[in-house]
Amino acid sequence: MTTDFKDYYATLGVDRNASAEEIKKAFRKLARLYHPDLSKDKSSSDAKFKAINEANEVLRDPVKRKKYDQLGANWDQTQGAPQNPYHSQETPEQEFHFDGTGFSDFFEQYFSSGGFNQHGQTHTRASQVYRGNDIEGDILITLDEAMTGALRSVSLQTLNRQTGQTKTRNFKVRIPPGATDGRRIRVPGHGEQGFGGGPSGDLFLRVRHAAHPDFTSLNTDIFHELDIAPWEAVLGATVTVPTLDGSIRMRVPPNSENGQRLRVRGRGLPKEKKGSRGDFFVILQVQLPQNLSSNERALWEQLREGSSFPRRQKQNERSTTP
Repeated sequence: MTTDFKDYYATLGVDRNASAEEIKKAFRKLARLYHPDLSKDKSSSDAKFKAINEANEVLRDPVKRKKYDQLGANWDQTQGAPQNPYHSQETPEQEFHFDGTGFSDFFEQYFSSGGFNQHGQTHTRASQVYRGNDIEGDILITLDEAMTGALRSVSLQTLNRQTGQTKTRNFKVRIPPGATDGRRIRVPGHGEQGFGGGPSGDLFLRVRHAAHPDFTSLNTDIFHELDIAPWEAVLGATVTVPTLDGSIRMRVPPNSENGQRLRVRGRGLPKEKKGSRGDFFVILQVQLPQNLSSNERALWEQLREGSSFPRRQKQNERSTTP
């Protein structure tokens, strides 16, 4: 099975020397166009979103980005290519590829956390009857799927490297509501085939939350960065904030600080305990005005002259006077 190289920089439309902030901005811009929860054209946006999310998954992580950059022009040469993570020394004739998990073969080969899970299987060399190994892989889900649950179609292709024959298994994977990032979903009997009549192993898919332009997650809690004006931070304000299940109105208290967190209980992802949910956090980001007009500058100067905030220049002058 051939693996096509993925140009993640081209996918996000950024230069190879782009900063972390430039990559973040490029992803957010594209995600607002193609994210399944936000896009108007669901049919054409899904594949594009998966591609930009995969690119973001690698380039936003300094370790993965360094590894990707080191691949360079010789990424597909044998001496530089790592083994496929679904290729085991115990079963060198078999190679596994997923479809429907949201990640490409290129990502699975170089950046996936999946692979064989060798376990204490019961077999004897005399009979050569033993259970197949478990297989682990990643499955990409949106926060909307994590909120409501979903049923995903997945296929697993097994290549016999000696005969060249490929076997494809198609099955459904149920994503439970509240599936947190890193959670493993067990699919019984869909791992490596057993030998000598032994049972097949299991498939474990590790949940990966797709990056969202408006939200991040930690366990069952959801976080949203809210831009506010300086006067809203000082005077307080009532604002409309998006959540995963609709917008809410909330109060920004007077004298709020940059980076301050406001919590809304019970508006995060569902917990395993029925009827219970994580919390929703709003992180305040005080934005300073740019490109001031003459009138705006005059108002800020007026505020400076009438403010009780300590005047640093005069303090410094006093401290340096002999």
